[in-house]
Amino acid sequence: MASHVVDNAELGSASAHGTPGSEAGPHQLNNSVYQPIDGSQDYQKGKLQVLGAIQILNAAMILALGVFLGSLQYLFHLQRHLFFFTFYTGYPFWGAAFFCSSGTLSVVAGRKPTRTWIRKSFEMNITSATIAVVGIAFLSVNLAVNIQLLNICQSSTSPDLCNYMGSTSNGMVSLLLILTSLELCVTISTFAMLCKANCCNSRVDISSPPNSVESRMPPYENNSESMNI
Repeated sequence: MASHVVDNAELGSASAHGTPGSEAGPHQLNNSVYQPIDGSQDYQKGKLQVLGAIQILNAAMILALGVFLGSLQYLFHLQRHLFFFTFYTGYPFWGAAFFCSSGTLSVVAGRKPTRTWIRKSFEMNITSATIAVVGIAFLSVNLAVNIQLLNICQSSTSPDLCNYMGSTSNGMVSLLLILTSLELCVTISTFAMLCKANCCNSRVDISSPPNSVESRMPPYENNSESMNI
């Protein structure tokens, strides 16, 4: 009988100090699970949605400038068509489509940060960053060609029209270059944020398996009851 009392006392002290099979308290569970993005998930979701909205607005402005550049090309009856090199590449149209798609996916990933949406937005932002680099190359070539054409406008049949067309084209292409550079910065920022989110999700999967937070009944209660019987 005395041995039973001693065993029960030892079991009680062991369960009070915590055993491998005992249920962990809320504070212990919170510390055992990795908290991604330093507990500022709402802020990161909002930031991701803002970056996506910037991409969508940027794509709309690039598309509008491309349409305006194309209308100028038809207005001047194809004179000095190299002024409109960017328009002939089609970059303002397919580039805007890619940027709008990546922005939309970023907004959706911010509202529903599931693994599927984050991966899709991650991949689309990589593609948009590549498209932005290609667009910057096209626009830089267009500006270089415009400078050379403006130098020979005085020898053309209508120098005033040539200067006006070249200056207008330079202004449109410069705006497109600024917007494309902005798009590249936004896509890189979104890419970095999504990459961080993917790394955090991986650490959560490793550090907190499905059975790590399940509550389990301490086995010592059953043993103490059987010993009392």
